[in-house]
Amino acid sequence: MDMKVKGVANTKAAEGMDQALYEIRKKIYPRAVTGKFATARWALVFLTQVIFYGLPWLQWNDRQAVLFDLASRKFYILGLIFWPQDIVYLTVILIIAAYSLFLFTAVAGRLWCGYACPQTVYTEIFMWIERKVEGDRLARMKLDKGGLDARKVRLKIIKHGLWIALALWTGFTFVGYFSPIRSLAVSVVSFGAGPWETFWMLFYGFATYGNAGWMREQVCKYMCPYARFQGVMFDPDTMVITYDRERGEPRGARSKSADPGKLGLGSCVDCNICVQVCPTGIDIRNGLQYECIGCAACIDGCDQVMDKMGYPRGLIRYSTEHAVTQHLDRAATVRRILRPRVLLYSGILVAVMIAAVVTLANRRPVKVDVIRDRTPMMADNGDGRVANVYRIQLMNTDEKQRAYTIAVSGLPEMELETRENPVILTGATSQMVPVRVTAKPGASVHGSESITFTVEAKDTSGGSAAPSRLDEHAKFVVP
Repeated sequence: MDMKVKGVANTKAAEGMDQALYEIRKKIYPRAVTGKFATARWALVFLTQVIFYGLPWLQWNDRQAVLFDLASRKFYILGLIFWPQDIVYLTVILIIAAYSLFLFTAVAGRLWCGYACPQTVYTEIFMWIERKVEGDRLARMKLDKGGLDARKVRLKIIKHGLWIALALWTGFTFVGYFSPIRSLAVSVVSFGAGPWETFWMLFYGFATYGNAGWMREQVCKYMCPYARFQGVMFDPDTMVITYDRERGEPRGARSKSADPGKLGLGSCVDCNICVQVCPTGIDIRNGLQYECIGCAACIDGCDQVMDKMGYPRGLIRYSTEHAVTQHLDRAATVRRILRPRVLLYSGILVAVMIAAVVTLANRRPVKVDVIRDRTPMMADNGDGRVANVYRIQLMNTDEKQRAYTIAVSGLPEMELETRENPVILTGATSQMVPVRVTAKPGASVHGSESITFTVEAKDTSGGSAAPSRLDEHAKFVVP
């Protein structure tokens, strides 16, 4: 009998352990909040979405201003055209993004997550739609707890209809960066979009709808890797959202006219507004947690309560661990923020950005690749002259028409034979030019010898740009 009781007890303990290990998600109903940080967050939401939705429709030189044309392997960004050979610029962009992330995190924590991350931005937009349709926090909680009736069905259909429409428009815009958006719009309206375009519009729309409408904080807490490794980039002088425990504790409810000192209470009135406005549902009063995305909604909510109670603001604020524990003033806090790591990140970031700008400003509008032809390696003409055949790929990397003149040097009496010289190329085009090179190297020269192809590009579009000259080395085989 005792063994049966122990067995039942062990089974219940195991079930309790399973329940503790696998917590069931509790839906979070964030409360609307206003304040300077909410205003800043919505300003970034507006700015990022104006850029994202509007940029594909912008025209530049009778083409889409920003277009990543994978089919023709050309990336158009305003007045610049990038080719596969320009992959170094992609590397530079990734370096700038990485060091920017390191710098911003070292200075002020998860600024990216709280203000500019697409997950945060679209969650804010979807929650705004939800509040407009279903009401604020208490109204939404009451609606979800209530039974299924006509009003609930109507509100849910309206909300999800708006979510799906926004998600599909987002997917359409995303594909519009890779396929000309004006022709894409015509094909979508006429149900003539290609299979890959249709797939990516639906896939990206589904991801937006699922992540921002349903998963929300789960993406930040469990799927985003940044939430996991952010802690290694923090230190005691990083600006993070902090709760002033010394000032706030012990917390407790009281009337507005009550003296907290006589009641033995701190400034925290234990209203839980900071928890109710948090999009990830944490209590910042328990200290900094990896779920905190740094959106500062709790700061705005707490400041509103402090204003109503007549207490000074800043019970929850952006500060550093050292500033709170050592009671540093603003000037001392700023001095400690400008520490060697921040200066190093800033220096590297500025150097890389300057190098990128200088490189782009001095970027040559011509690219040349020399490829040996697949014909026999060399041919002896019988008169002492040796011939080699090459294919020269000329690339006009901007949108001005140019004339390319090809010359060769490196061996005695070298001559270049081709169907056309100069070669005329319109903007953003390339052409493979077969050439035959002959030379009279003499009896003392044999084997593989270095020669140089010189390509000079002149602007023929009526511009005043100086000619661009480029040397490309190749090997000339002598018997």
